[in-house]
Amino acid sequence: MKPFDIPSEPRVTEMAWPTRIVFGAGALQRLPAHAARLNMKRPLLVTDAGVVKAGLAARVTEVLKAAGLDCAVFDRVEPNPTERDVFAGLEAYRAHKSDGVIALGGGSALDAGKLVQLLTTHEPPLSRYDDAKGGDQYVRDDLPPLIAIPTTAGTGSEVGRSGVVTLADTGRKTVIFSPYLLPKAAIIDPELTLGLPPSVTAATGMDALTHCIEAYLANGFHPLADAVAIDGVMRVGRSLETAVKEGRDLAARTDMMAAAMEGAMAFQKGLGASHALAHALTPISGVPHGLANAIVLPVVMEFNRAACTARLARISTALGDTSNAREEVLAGNAIDRVRKLAAAIGIPTRLRDVGVQEKDLEHIAQKAFLDASHQGNPRAVTEADLLVMAREAW
Repeated sequence: MKPFDIPSEPRVTEMAWPTRIVFGAGALQRLPAHAARLNMKRPLLVTDAGVVKAGLAARVTEVLKAAGLDCAVFDRVEPNPTERDVFAGLEAYRAHKSDGVIALGGGSALDAGKLVQLLTTHEPPLSRYDDAKGGDQYVRDDLPPLIAIPTTAGTGSEVGRSGVVTLADTGRKTVIFSPYLLPKAAIIDPELTLGLPPSVTAATGMDALTHCIEAYLANGFHPLADAVAIDGVMRVGRSLETAVKEGRDLAARTDMMAAAMEGAMAFQKGLGASHALAHALTPISGVPHGLANAIVLPVVMEFNRAACTARLARISTALGDTSNAREEVLAGNAIDRVRKLAAAIGIPTRLRDVGVQEKDLEHIAQKAFLDASHQGNPRAVTEADLLVMAREAW
């Protein structure tokens, strides 16, 4: 019998993971060596006020200062960064006469760092580079070096080739996507996440799970992405609840950092309707990205169920299902297991519980349909489908 994951039509797929990854407890101490390898002498540290308050920015600047690097700090990245944040970071880069960017934080800071890097050599506005409009063709490879240091285990932006930003002209949250945005090095140190509060650990962890699941279910032939995605699902299933409830557990934190990294590696294959909805929910209703993904993911999985039964069955097994049931049953179990995991770590079950207004659902569906993420969904979606899913999640 023909394996289910072999494409029915011949196609050519390009696959690449060129980022140098330094992974493990204590990895931060290797930052100066990689900055030197990239000829950084005056880097700009792009981060946010929360990371500064937690003392993590000081840890990074101390390591750099001890190695003789002159590092300036830009700490005005807001949650869910806007084009304004990026322009402010660009001004700081130019004022310091920087020769590279070090991005430190969660997905917002890492994405902002990528886009500051982009605008050092590219003309604004950022809408010119919008992936939904084919903007990747305008991104060149003449960017200064970027090192990414994550402080959450969620977006995996440290190994991703995209930056998410809310555009100034439309207010739409969009993706700027290019292999040239990949960091030259990722310093992934689980010790930097030991102080994360449970709520942030839960939301970012579900974001990592959504990346892994949507990438695994996405259209396309990419066995490398599939392999790391399903491994990421397994890591989240066995460690997220522990990381939320026992935040100083380094083994669980390490597992979650690996899963976040794997999710971002995998989604070069594609994402799906969960991300399209989440990208619309954040600017319209203010729901944090990871939390939005966590709430809509089970609804989208149910919508996709008939189109990817075998893959959903594998997801259930990766999440610890040992029932040896039929594929159709396992597919349903996968959705149930995602819901139970979310409940166990305190994730709200409904969009209404996080402040989304029913009157905004049509607008959310409209914006979601304009988002390129749903193009990878294993079942084609219409704007009407997205509205139905938004209502079910509400």
